[in-house]
Amino acid sequence: MRILVSLVSGLLFGLGLTLSDMIDPARVLGFLRVAGGAWDPTLAFVMGGALIPMAIAWAVSRRLTAPACGESFPGPASPTIDARLLAGSALFGVGWGLVGFCPGPAFAALGLGGVPVLIFVAAMLAGFWIAGRIAPRPG
Repeated sequence: MRILVSLVSGLLFGLGLTLSDMIDPARVLGFLRVAGGAWDPTLAFVMGGALIPMAIAWAVSRRLTAPACGESFPGPASPTIDARLLAGSALFGVGWGLVGFCPGPAFAALGLGGVPVLIFVAAMLAGFWIAGRIAPRPG
């Protein structure tokens, strides 16, 4: 059941990214390009729209003792903001700003094909693998 719920959730997320055109790196880069006169606010509307279902989900989850498909609600991996978190966040932001892709939209864009998407996803997976070897999660 948990795998089915995860699959459906992932498909809905990918569908949302596709319908909102967030799988187009040019759309994301247009949002990040604040200076220059060609700013595209679409991503702000998508993020604002995403807050509505999340606000409902958080309100519902506060009334539950456990999620429907798990034993407990997950918390943050670490309660502290440390150099590792800041470095990872900065690396994510730089990569997102350079190419206009982050992992979710990149996987959703695989459905449309294209060599640049394949190259990005291959590089991203290689980066995940290397990061796991160099700096495994504390635990």
